Amino acid sequence: MNEPLVSIIVPVYNVESYLSPCLESIQRQSWRNLEVLMVDDGSTDGSSAVCADMAVADPRFRLLRQENAGVSAARNAALTLAGGKYLQFVDGDDRIHPQATETLVHAAEAMGADLVLSHFYRVDGERQAVRGHIKGERLLTRQEFAREMVKAPANYYYGVLWNKLYRRSIVESRGLRFEREVAWGEDFLFNLEYIRSVRLVAAVPRPLYYYIKRPGSLVSTQATLRRTIEMKRTTFDYYKDLYQDLDLYDEQKAKVYRYLISTAVDGLTLPGEGVERRGRSTAGRRAGQEG
Repeated sequence: MNEPLVSIIVPVYNVESYLSPCLESIQRQSWRNLEVLMVDDGSTDGSSAVCADMAVADPRFRLLRQENAGVSAARNAALTLAGGKYLQFVDGDDRIHPQATETLVHAAEAMGADLVLSHFYRVDGERQAVRGHIKGERLLTRQEFAREMVKAPANYYYGVLWNKLYRRSIVESRGLRFEREVAWGEDFLFNLEYIRSVRLVAAVPRPLYYYIKRPGSLVSTQATLRRTIEMKRTTFDYYKDLYQDLDLYDEQKAKVYRYLISTAVDGLTLPGEGVERRGRSTAGRRAGQEG
C-alpha cells in the first residue's frame, strides 16, 4: 500500500525534561511516511535545543520557532506549513504508541473515515488507566457520532486533539484554525467545527496515546465563575450550531442545555477532576474531563 504522508504537529513550551521521550516515540512509529512539525513557542529552557538535535538526526523532523504566543498560535503556524494527507497532534510532554499513526491511518483508509479517534492511557506516576467512551470498533455517520458525543460532552475523548486523526483537506477547505483568544478549550471548539464537515467517523478501541499527568505541574486556573460561564456559553453556541446543522437539535437539546446549566454546580472549577491543568503552552487549556 502506498503510504500517505502524515503531518504530526508538536507544540513545545518549556518541556525539556519530557521532550526527548515524546519525540523518540514519534520517531519510532511503524508508519514511516511522516513529517513532524515541532513548534517552539518561545521556550526559556532547553526545549528548542532538544528539537534542533532531533531535526539534525532525522530529516522528517522540522523545527519552527516563534515568540511566545500560546498553543493555538503554535498549532496554527504548523498547519500553515503542513503537507500531509492526514494531521495528527501530539503534546510535547506526552508519548504515543509505536503503532499509533499506522493504526489510525489504516482505519481511515480502510473505512473511508474523515475522523478517527482512539482510546488513550492516562498515566499518573506508576498508575496507568485506559480511558475512552465509544465501545468497540465502530464506523459512525456524522449524526451517529453526534449522538454519542452529546452523552458525554465534556469528555477528554471527544474534546482533545491528540487521540484523533484528521484529514487536512477538510481543515483547509473550511479554513479551520485554533482560536488564539480562547484560553482553554480551543481544541474542543476546533473539533466541533471539524465535525460539521465529516461524513464518517471511525472509533478504534485500542489505546494509542499516553496522556501523562506530570508531578508538580498542576496549575490552578483560578477561573472566575464569569469566565467559566462565558467559555461554556461559547461551547454551547458551537454545540447548538452543530446540532442544528445535523437536524438533531430538537432531539438532543435537553442534553445540550444540560451542559450549559451544569455551570451552576461547577463553582469555580472546570469540567472534570477539580482544577487539574498542565502548565504547557497555556496555563489552562483543557476544556473537558477524562473518560
